[in-house]
Order: sequence, then C-alpha cells, then structure tokens
Amino acid sequence: MPRLVSAADANRQFSEILGQAVQGETVIITRRGAPVAQLTPLGRRPADEARDQAWDRLLATLEKGLPLGGHRFDRDSLYDR
Repeated sequence: MPRLVSAADANRQFSEILGQAVQGETVIITRRGAPVAQLTPLGRRPADEARDQAWDRLLATLEKGLPLGGHRFDRDSLYDR
C-alpha cells in the first residue's frame, strides 16, 4: 500500500522518502489532502523479485509433486481421466 505524505513533509524529509522509494516503496505526495504526485522506484522493485522467486518455488514443487497417502500427486495427474 502506498504511503501518503504531505508536500510540506515531503520537502522536509526528501532524502528519507527517496531512500524508501529506492527500497521499493511507492510514496504519494498530497497537497491539502489531495494526491498530486507519486514517487516510485525505477526498474524492478524488491517485492517483484520476491514474488518471482515465490512463483519459481511453487512451480518447482508442482513439477516435483507432493506425497499424498503414499501416491505421488503432480500437475499432470489433475488431467488424468
């Protein structure tokens, strides 16, 4: 979830906010309570990389299969009739 920061606070804390964006956080800057700008990281976010790694682990587990009651269960057996 993006962090909301007033324009005045963004001005005072720019280095800190910039560092948060570098770490992958999106910061929305508001003026009088209304969003006026968005500071986002350039390129891939760390969260994107973590999500990609999680998908890779899940797919590897599905390829390998899971033991259920002595039988192997894998993705292909879902379609066996």
